[in-house]
Amino acid sequence: MAFDHPFTTRPEIRGRFGVVTSTHWIASSVGMAILERGGNAFDAAVATGFVLQVVEPHLNGPGGDMPAIIFDAATERTRVLCGQGPAPAGATIAHYRGLGLDMVPGSGLLATVIPGAFDAWMLLLRDHGTLELRDVLEPAIHYARHGHPVLPRVAHTIAGLADYFRTHWPSSAQTWLPGGNAPQPHADFANPVLAQTWERLLNEAGSAPSREARIDAARRVWSQGFIAERIDAFLREAEVMDVTERAHKGVLTGADMAGWQAHFEAPASRRFKGWEVFKTGAWGQGPALLQALAMLEGCGLEEADPGGPEFVHAVTEAIKLAFADREAYYGDPDHALVPLDTLLGDAYAARRRALIEPQASLEQRPGEIPGFHHQALMARANAERGATRASAGGAGAGEPTMAHLTEKRGDTVHLDIIDRHGNMVSATPSGGWLQSSPVVPGLGFALNTRAQMFWLEEGLPTSLAPGRRPRTTLSPSLAIRDDGTRLAFGTPGGDQQDQWQLVFFLRHVLYGEGLQQAIDAPLFHSGHFQESFYPRNARPGHLVIEDRFAAQTIADLRMRGHRIEVAGPWSVGRLTAARREPDGRLRSAATPRLMQAYAVGR
Repeated sequence: MAFDHPFTTRPEIRGRFGVVTSTHWIASSVGMAILERGGNAFDAAVATGFVLQVVEPHLNGPGGDMPAIIFDAATERTRVLCGQGPAPAGATIAHYRGLGLDMVPGSGLLATVIPGAFDAWMLLLRDHGTLELRDVLEPAIHYARHGHPVLPRVAHTIAGLADYFRTHWPSSAQTWLPGGNAPQPHADFANPVLAQTWERLLNEAGSAPSREARIDAARRVWSQGFIAERIDAFLREAEVMDVTERAHKGVLTGADMAGWQAHFEAPASRRFKGWEVFKTGAWGQGPALLQALAMLEGCGLEEADPGGPEFVHAVTEAIKLAFADREAYYGDPDHALVPLDTLLGDAYAARRRALIEPQASLEQRPGEIPGFHHQALMARANAERGATRASAGGAGAGEPTMAHLTEKRGDTVHLDIIDRHGNMVSATPSGGWLQSSPVVPGLGFALNTRAQMFWLEEGLPTSLAPGRRPRTTLSPSLAIRDDGTRLAFGTPGGDQQDQWQLVFFLRHVLYGEGLQQAIDAPLFHSGHFQESFYPRNARPGHLVIEDRFAAQTIADLRMRGHRIEVAGPWSVGRLTAARREPDGRLRSAATPRLMQAYAVGR
């Protein structure tokens, strides 16, 4: 049994009825209210997810993406919910190259793939929930219509973009600059147009004869009704400025939206110290965590100090190797051959583990897999170009690692929920950031920019192609121990998601740290490999580490060749986690970083 540290920032929430933890206290409270009124974990997840779109609009929105991993207690089955939309039919390399681009922009309309979050939430509610759609949407409608205390980071993000909105994205100015001005921190902020969108959707779907039929009707309203029609009309005419400082038209159409639906699929998994750890397939970066675990299982970490240099060094070097493979081999397995069985196998892990040396590596080293040599070469070449851009001071427009980077870039949210029956959800919604794309007029939300993760060159599993899912960074986690203990966890943070989750999981499993203790402990992450977001930089040897690590640890890591960036205290990571014991006892925890995530339960 893991123990509680006497000096955690918060107590672990404990009980048997239900626990909800998310990156915003209002969303967590709404999820718990759904459990209290008789809903299950899946109902609560949907309500929580829609409220997060309202209260953290700089981190996610209705036009974004959403992968989740769920455990259904009735069937004892773990499945992945894929709410990652693919590239539209018009998203070809030839089209983007014809516009003079060598990279998909990190903002604007060209970066949009088919929005996946809404349909994924509907599929979860229809197939696993119990409540009506109106029941789970009403909290989000309430906060959109009547307002919520706007987070300082949201207010500052809007203020920093106010002139840009007025000049280039007037529809965003109408939504985010009420009365012509950015909201003040903690002032009540409303999005009445979004509330009207959801009310109209409910009204149009409400006459269907059954709960399931009403949910399916809402899905059609989204993908074929007035919402898709307004998105289609806007993108047919709009030509807006993006990060290239040029105006471009998008390629998404209503026909693209009508032709796609979310779906369930089998997870990728790997055993580690008596646990089975579940992640998305290789269309997400999640298997990189599994690869790192496979490498670290033979490194003798059980004897290391989790706050010491040996632990940080071994984990960092394993991450570098796993993420080098991510860049070379991961992609949508429906459209590219991904050697995932090899990558997660024991023999391959042993070969990769042998590359972890006492000194930090400054090379990009994807593994050698027969038949995939060209992909490894292309990944190395892209990383070298990314390192050149980084050394020249190239700035990005994608997800930040945390508060020490610009607030004009988007990020992600996360939630973990367990109900009294043992149902579990770990979900990581993202995309549709207020700062990434202009608001669609009449709808009150923006579209995603996930296409920036594609490459505009042939031959990679992440090369842009119609119908192909971008290799997303969104990476929820679920793990089950042999005795029946179950754990859901995750974090925002782009390329850092699986790094921070790996550190948390190792501290919890190897060293017996409680959920809150493992979350509170100082964190670190590598920027060594190719970033997933425009402009796709790489910083060989780069290691961000919180200054709460001992000075001797940081000095030792420098001696090993890591290029250290010391971050401020409590500035890295936004983890949440929830756990169920075999006897039904529940626990949950949330990060104190940024002072907005909260765990609730009883």
